[in-house]
Amino acid sequence: MPRARDPKDFVCTYRLEAQASRQGYRLIAGCDEAGRGALLGPLYAAAVILDPAHPISGLNDSKKLPPAERLRLDVEIRAKAVAFRVVAIPAAEVDAVNVYEASRLAMLRALEKLTPAPDFVLTDAMPLHRGRDEHELLIPHRALVHGDARCASIAAASILAKVARDAHLEELDKYYPAYRLAKNKGYGTPEHLAALARYGPCAEHRKTFEPVASYLNSLFPLPVEPFPAA
Repeated sequence: MPRARDPKDFVCTYRLEAQASRQGYRLIAGCDEAGRGALLGPLYAAAVILDPAHPISGLNDSKKLPPAERLRLDVEIRAKAVAFRVVAIPAAEVDAVNVYEASRLAMLRALEKLTPAPDFVLTDAMPLHRGRDEHELLIPHRALVHGDARCASIAAASILAKVARDAHLEELDKYYPAYRLAKNKGYGTPEHLAALARYGPCAEHRKTFEPVASYLNSLFPLPVEPFPAA
């Protein structure tokens, strides 16, 4: 059995966009999400149509890039793209529909807001088929495993989504300083879990995610200290 390819083996290029262009497509969008595994805060998604006449160097999976490079690329993508959109699904909606469905909906909503509308879509591993709300993408699209490490337009979307979400979590940190959100961006780091054990969940936590759900169901001892003021 062949070895599954490591994401580090991939090189991010415009090859897949060029392939779609040779097939006659002209407005090729990439889309991706950020924050799927976080315990707190919205899930973000972005859709981007890059301009082949104005290529952007250095695009890659946003998780592989240092913060300063993500911020630089975010500015360049917004300046050079044919179109882009960033949307957020709040924590309460993530809980209501489940995180997989929230990821799908976020990508669809970003794509629906693109002007001009794409005629072909590349996504990071997410097939945009009909979901529980009977909503689906009705134009040709292709889901790529490790797409954000392979495909320039998906990488661009991953950068826009992550930069926007990180900025939002830095704002939330002002209201909920105990969780150190500016540092951990809502993910379950040891310091975040320690604050969760000490103070319990806040309004921005995803109530169906563990260990948040267990705290809410009182399976663990309730917090013994009041949540500190910002």
